[in-house]
Amino acid sequence: MKKIAITITVFVAAFMLTAFSPAPQKAEAPTWSVDKGHSSVVFSVRHFFSDVVGSFDDFDGEIKFDPDDLATSSISFTVQVGSVNTKNERRDGHLQSADFFNAEQWPTMKFESTSISKKKKKGSVYYLAKGKLTVRDVTKEIEIPVNYLGSMENTRRKGSYVGGFNTEFMINRNDYGVGTGDWAATTTIGDEVKITVNVEVRRSDS
Repeated sequence: MKKIAITITVFVAAFMLTAFSPAPQKAEAPTWSVDKGHSSVVFSVRHFFSDVVGSFDDFDGEIKFDPDDLATSSISFTVQVGSVNTKNERRDGHLQSADFFNAEQWPTMKFESTSISKKKKKGSVYYLAKGKLTVRDVTKEIEIPVNYLGSMENTRRKGSYVGGFNTEFMINRNDYGVGTGDWAATTTIGDEVKITVNVEVRRSDS
C-alpha cells in the first residue's frame, strides 16, 4: 500500500507540474530592416493627359516576416513627406504645402499592418497585408498585395542575410485630403495615385 501511495503521489505531482508549467514560447518571425540605399518608393498621378512620376527619397521600415509563420509577421513603414521628389523644385514645394500634404503639420505617412495572409492567383503566390495607412490626419484600412522575392545569405558578410519585397497598389488621394479647395478637383490632377515600392531588407544572426 505504501508503494502504491508513493506512486500515486509522484503521478499527481508530475501531472500538476505538466498542467501548470508555462508553455514554451514560440519564436517570432525574424526582423528585417530596410536597406534604404537599395530600395525605392515611387508614385505616379495623372496631370491632364500624361502621368507625373515622383518619389519619396526618405523612408524607413521594419519587416517581421516568415512565410511559415504569418501570425507573427508584420510590416511597419514610414515615409517622410518632405522628401518628395518630382524633379521640379517648385512643384515639390507646392506638394508639401497646405494645398496638398501639409508637411509642416503632418511630416510623415505611415503604414502599419494588422495581418498578413498567403494568397494564390493564377498559380502564383503573393501575400496580402491588411493594415492602416495614415496620410495627413486621415487613417484608413487598406489591403496591399506584397510579393516576397526570396532571401539568401549575404555572400559579402558572414551571418548576414538579404531579402526582397515589392508591391504596387492604388489609393485615392481625395480619400486622404491630399488636394484641398480647387486642388481636390480631378480635371487637372487625377484622384487615383499608383504607388510602387521596392524594398531590399537585411538581417543578421549576430
